Amino acid sequence: MANFDIDDFLRNLTPCPGVYRMLDAKGKVLYVGKAKNLKRRIKSYFRNSKLAPKIHVLVKQICDIKITVTHTENEALILESNLIKALQPRYNVLLRDDKSYPYIFLSADDFPRLGFHRGVKQVSGQYFGPYPNIRSVWQTLKLLQRVFPVRQCEDNFYRNRSRPCLQYQIKRCTAPCVGLISKKDYSQDIQHVVMFLKGRDQQVINELVIRMEEASGQLAFEQAAYYRDRIASLRQIQARQYISGEKKDIDVLGVALTEKMACVEVFFIRGGHNLGNKTFLPKLEGNLTPEELLSTFIAQYYLNRETPPILILSHQPKDMGLLTEVLSKQAGRKIALIKPVRGPKVQWIKMALANAKINLNQHLAEKSNITARFKSLQQLLSLANFPQRIECFDVSHIQGTATVASCVVFDREGPRKADYRRFNIKGIIPGDDYGALRQALMRRFKKKEGVFPDLLVIDGGKGQINQSLSVLKEIGITEITVLGIAKGPERKAGNETLFLAGYENPIMVTSDSPALHILQHIRDEAHRFAIVSHRKRRAKGGKLSLLEGISGLGPKRRRKLLIQLGGLQEITRAGVEDLAQIEGISLELAQRIYDVFHR
Repeated sequence: MANFDIDDFLRNLTPCPGVYRMLDAKGKVLYVGKAKNLKRRIKSYFRNSKLAPKIHVLVKQICDIKITVTHTENEALILESNLIKALQPRYNVLLRDDKSYPYIFLSADDFPRLGFHRGVKQVSGQYFGPYPNIRSVWQTLKLLQRVFPVRQCEDNFYRNRSRPCLQYQIKRCTAPCVGLISKKDYSQDIQHVVMFLKGRDQQVINELVIRMEEASGQLAFEQAAYYRDRIASLRQIQARQYISGEKKDIDVLGVALTEKMACVEVFFIRGGHNLGNKTFLPKLEGNLTPEELLSTFIAQYYLNRETPPILILSHQPKDMGLLTEVLSKQAGRKIALIKPVRGPKVQWIKMALANAKINLNQHLAEKSNITARFKSLQQLLSLANFPQRIECFDVSHIQGTATVASCVVFDREGPRKADYRRFNIKGIIPGDDYGALRQALMRRFKKKEGVFPDLLVIDGGKGQINQSLSVLKEIGITEITVLGIAKGPERKAGNETLFLAGYENPIMVTSDSPALHILQHIRDEAHRFAIVSHRKRRAKGGKLSLLEGISGLGPKRRRKLLIQLGGLQEITRAGVEDLAQIEGISLELAQRIYDVFHR
C-alpha cells in the first residue's frame, strides 16, 4: 500500500453510490466493486481487522483507487458487471465462458425454416431458447424433424430446388420448395412447432387426436395412421423431457465450493422441458461463501442477457432484492429469485447441487492429473523450471487448399481456449507445410507481444524443429525450448518419437509415460483445432466460390446450372456430357466445370 495515502483519499471521498477500481503499482486493475456508499465501503477495507486473508493480500498491493459515481446502486451493479467482464481483474470472480448461447430459429418466410442460431438476433423471425449447448439444439431439431416435417435446409439450397430432396423421400419434409404442400397446410405444421417449443405440447397432441379421429371417420386410415405415429412420437418426447408440475421458463442454479475452486451448475427449463445443464467453473482468489459467489455469478451472467421469469437458487444472496430489481428492470417484466424450502423445486435444487459437486470433484481430479503430468514432462526433458505455459502448432489442409495453422495453449489448469489462435495461411506453394509453419510462427512471435511459452511443441520431426528454430533465431528469441512430436511408422498412439531441439538423438519414452500423455493431449487438441479451423475456412469460401471462379460461367449460367441440376451436390455428381446438355454450357465449359470439382 506504499505511495497511497488512504486518509487523504477518504477525506474527499463522496458517500454516493458507485463503482471503485483498485489498481496496483503498474496501473493494472486488481479488483472492481460496487457500493451503496462509496466512502463507507472503501473505508471498511482499511479499518476492519477481521478481513479475510484474500482482502489483506489485495490491500497490500493497492497504489490507487479510481471511482465512478452513479445515480443509484442499481446502476452501480450494472457498471460493476460490465467492468469485470471487460477488465478481468485478478481478485474478482471471473466467468471463463461468457459466449452467447444457441437458439432454435424459425424464419419469417412464406414457408419458414427451422434452424440453429447463435449470436446477434438480426434476422426477423422467432427465437426459442437459450439452450445450454449446441448438441442440445441439434438433438431438439432432430426430434422436431421426426414429428413435424418442416424444412430445415438453408435458403440457397431451398430456392434452387427443381425436385424433392432425400428428406422428402424419408418423410422428414413436405417439399415446399417444389410446391408439394399448400401454404395453409404448412402453416399448421409451423403452428404446432411453435406450440411445442413454447411448452404447449399437450395442446398439440389434443389437436392431432382430433385430426386422427376425423380422418378415421372419413375412412382415411392411412392419414389417421400418420397422425397416430406423430402422437406416439410426441408422447415419447414428452415422457423423456417434461418436468412435472411446471410449464414455465426457469433456470435452476446450484453452487459447490472448495477452498480455491468453485462450480455453478445451471439447468435450463423451458416450457416445462429440461433442455439440459451447463457447468461454470469461475476463477476466484481466496475463500467465498456460496451466497457471495451466487450473487456475483448472477450479476455477471444475467445482466445484458435474456433472463427467464424465475431463477431458483440453492443459496440466498444478501443482495437478492437488488438483483431482483435490476434484472426485472432490464427484462421489462418481473423476474423472481427464489430459494425454495419445500415442494418439488427443492428436488430441482438437489439435482443441481449434486451435479455441481460431481463436476467440481471431476475438475479437481483432472487438474491434479495435469499437474502430475507437467512434473513428469519437466523431468523427461530436464527442464530447469516447471513449465507454466505450453504452445503447440499444427497445420491442416486438403491437397494444399485452404491451409490453416493452429496454435493451442496449455497451462497448469489445462487448455486455455481463450488464448487459442488460428492462422489463415496465404502466399505459399500449395502443400508446403514448412512454409505454412514458418508463416504461423512468424505471425505469432514477430511482434514479441503477450506471454511467451516455456515449451513450444511442434507436430512433426526434425524438419519442423529446424524451421521453428530458424524463425525464432530470425526474430531474436532464444529462451523458448522447442520439442517435436512425430508419429510412429504406423501412426499409432504410444509409438511417437520426441525430438528436443539441440539434441541429435530422439528421446525414448514408454507408452505409459504421463509426460507422453500430456504431449499427446496437447498435440491432439492442436490437430482438432486445426481441422475445425480448416473446415470453417472451406465453408466460408463455399462450393459456390468454385463456380464463381470458372471463366465463362457468369451469373446467368450459374443460376441455370443450379436450377437445372438441382443444386451443388448434383453438379459435383454430374459428368461432362450431363453438364454440356444444359443450355449455354459448351462441351469445353462443361469440361472446365467438371475439372474444378474433380481435381
